[in-house]
Order: sequence, then C-alpha cells, then structure tokens
Amino acid sequence: MRLILGSASPRRLELLVQLGLAPDDVRAPDINEDPKDAEKPRDYARRMAQEKVQSSECAVGEVVLCADTTVAVGRRILGKPADVAEAEAFLRLMSGRRHKVITAIAIKTSDGIRMKDVVTDVKMKRLSDAEIAGYLATDDWRGKAGGYAIQGPAGAFIPWISGSYSAVVGLPLAETANLLRSVGIKVWSQKEPKS
Repeated sequence: MRLILGSASPRRLELLVQLGLAPDDVRAPDINEDPKDAEKPRDYARRMAQEKVQSSECAVGEVVLCADTTVAVGRRILGKPADVAEAEAFLRLMSGRRHKVITAIAIKTSDGIRMKDVVTDVKMKRLSDAEIAGYLATDDWRGKAGGYAIQGPAGAFIPWISGSYSAVVGLPLAETANLLRSVGIKVWSQKEPKS
C-alpha cells in the first residue's frame, strides 16, 4: 500500500516519522476552510478532514491521510490568524483560560473513508502584555490554528493539558496508527525485528 499525506504541514510529516512512516507522496488539498454559520468546533474539524480527504485523489493501492486541527474557546473557532492583530486577539482570548484543540483525521482507500477525532483540553496561563508582545515578535503564530503551536515558544504558556499532546501538535499518533493499521499500513511497532 502507498501512503499519501494529504497535508502541507511539516508538523504532520514529522509526526508520521515518529510512527516509522514516510509518505510515498504529499498532496495538499485545496478546499474552502471557512466555518459555516453556527457550526460547532468539533463538527467543523470533522467536516474539514472529510472534505480534505474527499477532494484528494486516491488510486487503487493507495491510502490518503488528511487531518484538521481546530482551536476553540467555547463555541468560537479560532482559525489561522490573518495578521498580527488577530493573533494578539486570540492570545488575549485564551489567556488564563482553558480551550479545546480538536484534531480530526480521515483516511481514504478505494473502499471508502474512515474517520476519528480527538479532543484535548488545554490551559493557557494568564499572559502579560510583555509575554504576548515577545511571542508575537517570534512570528511563530503564523499559519497556526489559534495563533500558537504547543511544540514551539508558546509551549511555555501551557502549564496543563488533558488529552493527546500529539493531537495538539497536529496528528494524534495512537489514533492515526490504529486507523492506518486497519487499512493495512504497517507502523514501526509491526515491523519484523532484524535478526
């Protein structure tokens, strides 16, 4: 089976490597990622993953893996900030509060689509104006849902999570491994030991 990663995210590629996998090809889908009116964050993440995988070509003998990571405060979806002002607004909204990170994964074969989503609760410490300004100056907020990445400088702002760390990074490893195994992709734990 050929594994196709339907994502341009370097973080998802790095996470696949942790499973002992290197995709045979990378095909980033191009879809409209605007939330629908009154759409709940979990429903949005699932819809995005499904639309990404549906828009991806999948030949016989291929497995396409797509994912979507969504940050939500209550029912408000925090996408990738358009600019530094929006990134600052997101940080101020999350400062001193818990938020949810939902990562939905979808895989497609010639037999159909399988999906799973993982919800992780994340607590962000109360941020000072200096911490916000310092973080924004790193430009690490660019291209990241909610304007931060837990594995980057903003990790210093996260004293507590409940759930999957790898899902917050962008790909829940345990759930991804199980889905891939279910369609015949062998992850590192299934490789025969060398004699």
